[in-house]
Amino acid sequence: MDIGMIGMGRMGGSMAERIRKGGHRVVGYDRDPDTRTAAAARGLEVADSLEHLVEMLPKPRAVWVMVPSGNPTEATISALADVLDAGDVVVDGGNSNYKDTMRRAATLQTKGVRMIDAGVSGGIWGLAEGYCLMVGGDEDAIAAVDPVFRTLAPSPELGYARMGAVGSGHFVKMVHNGIEYGLMQAYAEGFELLKAKEQFGLDVAQISELWRHGSVVRSWLLDLTAAALSDDADLTGIEPWVEDSGEGRWAVEESVELAVPLPVISIALQARFRSRQEAAFGFKLLAAMRNQFGGHAVRRSD
Repeated sequence: MDIGMIGMGRMGGSMAERIRKGGHRVVGYDRDPDTRTAAAARGLEVADSLEHLVEMLPKPRAVWVMVPSGNPTEATISALADVLDAGDVVVDGGNSNYKDTMRRAATLQTKGVRMIDAGVSGGIWGLAEGYCLMVGGDEDAIAAVDPVFRTLAPSPELGYARMGAVGSGHFVKMVHNGIEYGLMQAYAEGFELLKAKEQFGLDVAQISELWRHGSVVRSWLLDLTAAALSDDADLTGIEPWVEDSGEGRWAVEESVELAVPLPVISIALQARFRSRQEAAFGFKLLAAMRNQFGGHAVRRSD
């Protein structure tokens, strides 16, 4: 099928390439002309405006929005509402707040445009490994984009499922990222304790590699931890400054609204706030893990 991709940066660009390699036509657009030029150099069809992208796609159109949450997504979907036609489908593949997603979907529906929210996990490894897709929306709308979802997933049968009505995909992704916060914090604290036991002269890189094979705590995050520590076991030059991209905060806020206790996730979020106030090895490792799985920038010390 044909699909438009808005946002051709690191994540959107890799997704566009996987879709194209799966035999589908992708028309891409990014507001940055240099990013458009780079995408065209990789063999992707590129539009020079939203209007041009819409003109290049056959009806009914499917347009995937892969831009940062908040104002960029708000502005992009608002602009699409003015140029798309009834029967078209918009997929928000970013990490939007599910409440915003439901509001945007209701606005699009007044114009006959359907919306799908796709929570996407996989980071910079998704091009090679495939993405886990948590999808929300009407069954008919999802069916229209189903071939693309199955191409992006690790396999046609695994790593992709409809969660429920519109908004549910982003809600599930929010919880997914909250769990991620807790897992990462546990690894960071454990390795900080290992590092602090100077009496034994423990090799944390060796231990992370050891635990990857057969241990109860093995996981993909541990694989990435081992990769970060193998590069530099002391994480020299990385500042212990850990960002939070929003989903952890939303999960904690939701827990308050529903009176569901989330002590681990809440403390992991607070630890990220604390990382911006003091230096510690565990926070360096958190920053290194985010760089490993998502290509997120780290702060380098001089």
